[in-house]
Amino acid sequence: MNASPAIELHSVQKAFGAHVAVRNLSLTVPRGMIFGVLGPNGAGKTTTIRMIMDILRPDSGAITVLGVPSGSLGLSDRLGYLPEERGLYRRMSVRQVLAFLGALKGVPARDLGRRVDAWLERFDLRGGGVDWGHARVEQLSRGMQQKVQVIATLLHEPELVVLDEPFSGLDPVNAQALKDTMLAIRDAGRTVVLSTHLIDLAERMCDELCVIAKGELRASGTVASIRGDATPPLLRLEFEEVPDNDMLAILRVDSQVVRLTVSHRLVEVVLRSRNAERSVLSALLAGGASLIRVERATPTLHQRFLEHVGGDQVEPGMHGHG
Repeated sequence: MNASPAIELHSVQKAFGAHVAVRNLSLTVPRGMIFGVLGPNGAGKTTTIRMIMDILRPDSGAITVLGVPSGSLGLSDRLGYLPEERGLYRRMSVRQVLAFLGALKGVPARDLGRRVDAWLERFDLRGGGVDWGHARVEQLSRGMQQKVQVIATLLHEPELVVLDEPFSGLDPVNAQALKDTMLAIRDAGRTVVLSTHLIDLAERMCDELCVIAKGELRASGTVASIRGDATPPLLRLEFEEVPDNDMLAILRVDSQVVRLTVSHRLVEVVLRSRNAERSVLSALLAGGASLIRVERATPTLHQRFLEHVGGDQVEPGMHGHG
């Protein structure tokens, strides 16, 4: 098995005029895993993906994909790319589109029909006396077109699959079919790169991930390492009554408190270190706090994401479930 990473970026930079979209980005994606790319809109995620796919060229730095420089001859046939902006030939039938795109990617003619049938069935576009493969693309709903786009991305069994917001438009049943497909790709030793706004989904699906904000790498590693499982500086406090401003002020002025989240009687306190737990609790009790529960908790990936990018950069829905 090839020991080289699926993707390597070395000090990659890309600017559009005065705007630096990607700044000195170095990143390694190992093979045989689902790797997540998280970040708010405008973070540089799509620009990075387009450079990996050789749609854009970096201004400086180097990119290696499957052991060869990005854009190398023959590399594109080994890649599957689902862009955020979809594009299908709307007046062609689904089967014609898939056969055409499969042939472009080198699928042998003798295998095309069998593969198309199998994928249509997997995504519920064929069966029960209905075969949407004969319908024109323009006759399909947005969600059904999304399924066709996913099939076109995977039909040639690429070694590396790059999916940019792939769950947009999919109902829960077909979203699960795509999740199962991603896991099967990984289990077969191939690699999936998933760019998504669904942080909870990334936490469940990804083996490793990175967080990008303002064109820079803010974090990279396993989900557990980014979440901080080994260093739990989070306290979950439940008060008898909703804490008043004076009580919250005790926490806000404490230099050991990194962030405070208040939800009625529940307060989550992110601390600088475990050593701060005792002093923070002592300050609360000295101030007259009536606590009915104190719990050490591991921060969620969403909480760590906010710390890395800043809450003001996060659009509504980025904590959504997938």
